[in-house]
Amino acid sequence: MTGQYALPAAQRRRLAVRAFHLALYVGAAVSWQGACAQDATPATPAPQVAPAQSPQAASPGGTFEEEIIPQRYADNADVNAFIDDMVARYDFDATALHALFAGVSYSATAVKLVTPAATPFPKNWRTYRARFTDPVRINAGVRFWRENRATLQRAYQQFGVPPEIIVGIIGVETMYGRYMGNFRVLDALTTLAFDYPNTPNRADREMTFRKNLEDYLVWTRDAQLDPSTVLGSYTGAIGIPQFLPSSIVKYAVDYEGNKHIDLRASPADAIASVANYLKENGWENGRPVVWHIAQDTGSLGVAQAAADGMPEPHWPLAQLLRAGMMLDQPGIDMTAEAGTPVTVIDLPTPAQPTQYMLGLQNFYVLTRYNRSFFYALAVYELGQRVKARVDEETASAAPTSTQTPIAAPAPMQAVVPNQPTPAAAAPAAPHPAQTLQSPSQPPQPQPQQPPQQPQ
Repeated sequence: MTGQYALPAAQRRRLAVRAFHLALYVGAAVSWQGACAQDATPATPAPQVAPAQSPQAASPGGTFEEEIIPQRYADNADVNAFIDDMVARYDFDATALHALFAGVSYSATAVKLVTPAATPFPKNWRTYRARFTDPVRINAGVRFWRENRATLQRAYQQFGVPPEIIVGIIGVETMYGRYMGNFRVLDALTTLAFDYPNTPNRADREMTFRKNLEDYLVWTRDAQLDPSTVLGSYTGAIGIPQFLPSSIVKYAVDYEGNKHIDLRASPADAIASVANYLKENGWENGRPVVWHIAQDTGSLGVAQAAADGMPEPHWPLAQLLRAGMMLDQPGIDMTAEAGTPVTVIDLPTPAQPTQYMLGLQNFYVLTRYNRSFFYALAVYELGQRVKARVDEETASAAPTSTQTPIAAPAPMQAVVPNQPTPAAAAPAAPHPAQTLQSPSQPPQPQPQQPPQQPQ
């Protein structure tokens, strides 16, 4: 509304939220804050990929020192029962396993790092994003893309995951292999499997880490690796993509064809393993990751009320539109997308208005790698920034380039890309009222554009 009869902004916001409640048939007690996904405790064991760790804890040449207690697990009743199970199920040598665990140390540092802070720090999206999209990381991503261009294209062809997504994950996880962790994986997994800190989810977490310890011993035996020498993160994640052992067993790929998977030293194996992980967890080739919400008061009010912290897409887009939300996303075919499930992403920053976006299936798949809205969006934004730089390089070299571009794999369904192609000027974003028609009028389909070609 405009002019002298316009309602105050606060009142318009309250009315928008009330309309949302009626439209979605929700109860009166809807939380205005909404839990962020990074705080949600999963009902099932966490995905088998460890969180990105701090460079200090992972730096191979830094001064960080792990606090350990040697020989904590020699003749430990729980460990002895675990050994008996490994012997019975996988035909391990009992004497060898007892000798191995006699040399395992308790990692007090790992326990401290997985223990939640007594007073949680306020969530700060702007600080988090700045940490993972800084110029140093972007430059490293451009170099990684340039050095592994053929492998990234090959993985795109085979798995349908764009290079920028793979580059974003590897950049956030280890800054392209720079920070892979210097904890002994055997110490970390054993500590967290048998001495996880006393938290509400302790039983589930110990079960998860015992499964990873089991898979770690089987994997190192089959790969003929010494289990006492492999290094990784404080949660036992390994290599360039920071895979936990259970993910190595299930998703890791030998992309060099040498019958050996090396996630620490082979970028090709890391690239294909990340792509395979995302594909197997439901990545949709050619589909967007996020949609942008219009910044008017009504749209933000609906977003605030619908932000429930659930990473799984569960709101039909049409339902949010009927409640009064509008999108700032040119080119969407509203008729085709009306039934598309989305989740509302909330990105709080202290003393700043909370930002909101809509996450689609591919955003949810990124949270399967790490159950955090901040993490998933940082991966996406880092990948987009690296891709923009690579596209600039490719465009500037195009007149003299003799390379034959590799065609992108055919998308599973017709879609509109997230961004315009670098060679074309970006179309001006229409006013939200033009992007979304009134629910009383049938939406007019927008013209489709060809999928963006990766460089």
